[in-house]
Amino acid sequence: LKLRLENEGLFDPLRKRSLPPFPKAIGVVTSPSGSVWHDIQTVISRRYPMAELILAPTTVQGDDAPQNISYALQALNEMNSVDVIILARGGGSVEDLSSFNEESVARTIFGSKIPVITGLGHETNLTISDLVADQYAPTPSAAAELTVPDKTEILSTLVASQQTQTMAIMNLIQG
Repeated sequence: LKLRLENEGLFDPLRKRSLPPFPKAIGVVTSPSGSVWHDIQTVISRRYPMAELILAPTTVQGDDAPQNISYALQALNEMNSVDVIILARGGGSVEDLSSFNEESVARTIFGSKIPVITGLGHETNLTISDLVADQYAPTPSAAAELTVPDKTEILSTLVASQQTQTMAIMNLIQG
């Protein structure tokens, strides 16, 4: 499957889109009952609290999981307000992550009109979904961090810019 999808161009780096620098709405496809959803909320609220999080709840393992994951991704794609999608699941065995190695999920990610970042499992896990996604992160929390800027860095940049402009104006006035 991996070789076939690669030959079809699903992993091609040239087709991958950049994540938006300042997302207003972030879709999250994950289980609502796991710690992943809580972790993503915590990271986003700390780094960039002005972003709205929209949960598309799904099962992330089991026989129905691939179909449910695809439905959740499609539902977010039907919304006009979502800027980026995080597809996330906590760690587990290879079997626990098997839903993210399914062709149907890979094709849904590939067909997404919205950029998708994955944070599946732990750093040692790599799924077909990770290879198809626009960006891959080693963990769900890392995916959340890569999705949004840090408000502290934004404020520092604004303060530095204000100081530069103030000095330029003072220099002009003093002529």
